[in-house]
Amino acid sequence: MKGRLKLKVAIPTDNNSISPHFGRCPSFTVVEIEGGKLKELKEVKSPGHNPGMLPDYFSSLGVDTVIAGGMGMRAQELFSQKNIKVILGIEGNTDNIIDDIINNRIKEGTSSCKPGSGKGYGLKKPECDHLPG
Repeated sequence: MKGRLKLKVAIPTDNNSISPHFGRCPSFTVVEIEGGKLKELKEVKSPGHNPGMLPDYFSSLGVDTVIAGGMGMRAQELFSQKNIKVILGIEGNTDNIIDDIINNRIKEGTSSCKPGSGKGYGLKKPECDHLPG
């Protein structure tokens, strides 16, 4: 994100921390950063979870970057098709993450979701499988 003058970032949020499962979080913190300063911050209720819906939703909001702990490969592909950058392996307090974005300290890690961990989630199994942390 270095060198970008303007960003609009969506962070899956649960109790002011990054939610471990991107598609099932209760809300998203959407921040707009311009010239290295926080221009706007708002929390939006999650519109729900259907394949392809969140990339369309964030594209309509003008989001260009999504920061998450983990996300499945198919979701990553759908965001890529909308020209939305995905940064994974991020965890912690939302305020600290926003500060890291502003100060260019975001370091991408490994997705917390193991391959196939979300398949059937909400339909056939009660929770997503995540890599041990």
